[in-house]
Amino acid sequence: MADPSTYRPAPGEIPTEPGVYRFRDREGRVIYVGKAKNLRQRLSSYFQDVAALHHRTATMVRTGASVEWTVVTTEVEALQLEYAWIKEFDPRFNVRYRDDKSYPYLAVTMGEEFPRAMVMRGAKRKGTRYFGPYAHAWAIRETLDLAMRVFPMRTCSTGVFKRAGQVGRPCLLGYIDKCSAPCVGRVDAAHHRAIAEDFCDFMAGNSGKFLTRMTREMRQAAAELDYERAARLRDDIGALERVLEKSAVVLPDATDADVFGLAEDELEVAVQLFHVRGGRVRGQRGWVAERDAETTPEVVEHLLQQVYGGESAEGVPREVLVPVLPEDAGALGAWLAGIRGSRVDLRVPQRGDKRTLMETVARNASQSLARHKVTRAGDLTTRSQALQQLQEMLDLDDAPLRVECFDISHVQGTQVVGSMVVFEDGLPRKSEYRRFVVRGDETGATDDTAAMHEVLTRRFRRGRQEAAERDQDVAEGRERPARFAYTPNLVVVDGGLPQVNAAARALEEVGAVDVAVVGLAKRLEEVWLPGEEHPVVLPRSSEGLYLLQRLRDEAHRFAITFHRQRRSTAMTRSALDAVPGLGEKRRQALLKRFGSVKRIRAASLEELIEVPGIGPGLAATVAAELGSAEPELPAVDPVTGEVVEDEGARRG
Repeated sequence: MADPSTYRPAPGEIPTEPGVYRFRDREGRVIYVGKAKNLRQRLSSYFQDVAALHHRTATMVRTGASVEWTVVTTEVEALQLEYAWIKEFDPRFNVRYRDDKSYPYLAVTMGEEFPRAMVMRGAKRKGTRYFGPYAHAWAIRETLDLAMRVFPMRTCSTGVFKRAGQVGRPCLLGYIDKCSAPCVGRVDAAHHRAIAEDFCDFMAGNSGKFLTRMTREMRQAAAELDYERAARLRDDIGALERVLEKSAVVLPDATDADVFGLAEDELEVAVQLFHVRGGRVRGQRGWVAERDAETTPEVVEHLLQQVYGGESAEGVPREVLVPVLPEDAGALGAWLAGIRGSRVDLRVPQRGDKRTLMETVARNASQSLARHKVTRAGDLTTRSQALQQLQEMLDLDDAPLRVECFDISHVQGTQVVGSMVVFEDGLPRKSEYRRFVVRGDETGATDDTAAMHEVLTRRFRRGRQEAAERDQDVAEGRERPARFAYTPNLVVVDGGLPQVNAAARALEEVGAVDVAVVGLAKRLEEVWLPGEEHPVVLPRSSEGLYLLQRLRDEAHRFAITFHRQRRSTAMTRSALDAVPGLGEKRRQALLKRFGSVKRIRAASLEELIEVPGIGPGLAATVAAELGSAEPELPAVDPVTGEVVEDEGARRG
């Protein structure tokens, strides 16, 4: 690790204005992003006596090799730039929040002509209103089943909706009055949209007006002796009350707030978020994240950026209740107000119902952290154990925190491809995976060792080139994403001693002499080192061997998937490649028009000429090259069933 004094900037160089700073490691990778009202004051605090720093902060400072900053005019601008850089660089020492599950939402597609209520996961879509998230999808379906008595809107898919309109008969929900059946014209688009808007209004928390109106209508029907309608309204009121009972009343009806609770230790932080709309808990989310250099106020600040950074104005409530205020609470509140379009109250509740709810959310966070520790303890332990075993058994200077594994895939020397997969801290980092098309020698021929040598040479040569470009970019104030610039601690190749020697030779030729190389042979799962006559045999039950096997299997999967894609493309176009005068654009036009070579063969000249760019002469050439005239069947005597030879055949 680096000595912080080697890259400490002179105090006079650092401005006193607000801004955003980035720490980089020796590979140039951004490892931490932060902001400050006063850059000089904040950055100077990192370069005091390292022993006086928190151990997480000390680790980050020692890992870094340089620090840079950007000055902005206001704290809100600093907040926006910090959020953008955290999203872009994904720094390892910033807390990275990941949902502990994929939460379902109750979605209403208000952007469609006939809005539909449905369960939806994943990214939010424009023109759709969302309610939740819910803990389980069945809770949404149960809510819809009850609410559709009062708000009979469409819940069917597009295919079912169109099919019902074609046959003129609604589905079962239309017959039992849980859908207004716009598919068959029982209600028009305007009426159905009004039902959907009322449903959204109810789900948003404005439930009182609906219950009051329906209660008044029920009493009026009873007074008019229309007991059947009064009973139906009574049942509808009961259905809506059961929907409301699913979320206990915790706050006054007008309260719209998001309540955050935290539970943390030295290594991890668990977060729980309750969405309160109309005084009721409408949804819940949870995260567990590994923490490094951040304090609790910084954790809260970056958590709010994570939650609201991609939200629309509709997703930001009037109140945001947190356990600890961030250092720049005023700037953060202004940023939230800019998203919402009106004032947002960011505060710590001190007493009353909101304080009680905050304590409930915090208890949920504590339980979530405890469950996570029980679930992940073994996983974290075995990952550390695996890295330590590899360090000891392969005689490495440090634990291999970044490992790259390479594999070659081909069929009898054709369509040769290579793959590179990356594991960091024992976990796959799929954004770093890379694929290679092996070029081979002048004749195009290649074998496994030559292909491995080519792939490793290209990978590390490109890495050194990017490192040089990065230094130039830093000098010129530019920023470009790096694809290969991060040097691994260990390279694993799929194969035995020949592949390992080829890989070692490639690294030596490009000057990457500080990277360890091993190979994992499939037959006996032996670990080969360059130039060694005998392999290293790891215990079958060792976590180190299991990690190498996972690397090798992932590299093989990634390589063979790419090989099959290329082989499929080549097989589809090989027949068209042989047609003279048929270029790439015309081949694409033919495949787009007919879909396959088989259909092109079956097409007539007239159909071929209809394709853009295909004239009569080229159509005739395509038909001649691809067309296989059906052989004439021999004549058969209708009585005896024997083949009748023609006169020419007998003379021959």
